[in-house]
Amino acid sequence: LSPGAKMGCFTFIKVMMILFNLAIFLGGGTLLGVGIWVAVDGKSFLDIFGALSSSVLQVVNVSYFLIVIGAILLVIGFLGCCGAQKESKCLLMLFFTMVLIIFIAEVAAAVVALVYTGLAEVLLRGVVTPLLKEKFGNDEPFTQIWNVTMGEIGCCGLNNYTDLTDSPWYNSHNHTYPAPCCKDAKPCGDGMAISCSHSHLPGYLLQGCFKQILEDIKTNSGVVGGVAAGIAALEIAAMVVSMYLYCQLDHK
Repeated sequence: LSPGAKMGCFTFIKVMMILFNLAIFLGGGTLLGVGIWVAVDGKSFLDIFGALSSSVLQVVNVSYFLIVIGAILLVIGFLGCCGAQKESKCLLMLFFTMVLIIFIAEVAAAVVALVYTGLAEVLLRGVVTPLLKEKFGNDEPFTQIWNVTMGEIGCCGLNNYTDLTDSPWYNSHNHTYPAPCCKDAKPCGDGMAISCSHSHLPGYLLQGCFKQILEDIKTNSGVVGGVAAGIAALEIAAMVVSMYLYCQLDHK
């Protein structure tokens, strides 16, 4: 290629890099804003998006998850955009390194999910069950999300209703469970829960949410896999482009 053609190619890729990372930056800012909204006023968020709440995000604190992801995307978008705009080798290398670390972490997580599914389930149970006992009834966004989840899926707790025993909700509501655990029957106390656990009455929901959440994940595994593959392809493309710009700066 002639020097002019090479320069034109460099400029085109530079502009694409800037626009791509500007989109990442704006997306990160949006996720960060939504995460802060959920943390500050989770009830109004659920009033709007409650119908969409049956997903794996219900087993973690959604606000913290969104804030962390949003902050990471903000940093990546800033590094990529400024690195390309200012033609800074340092910023481009930082961008490449961050994307590479995230890519490796995603591949490792996928391998663990595929090879050690049982271990992942044990870890999930080990993390979420203590969270329910500690935060349910104490952390309003967390409590709202789980109440909506239990009502929509038709379940109680992660493993069963005993996950909520001795939780802040249980202790502050005269040793009763939330209404979804007894299909809105009140009071939903220990006596009712124990008697129903040995029966097959259709009016009471005592199974845990874990199996249903796993079923939802398996049902949508194709979509999740497609999205993950698309993200991985974008990350590889971003690393290739950043390295191209980095190397071309030596020839300018």
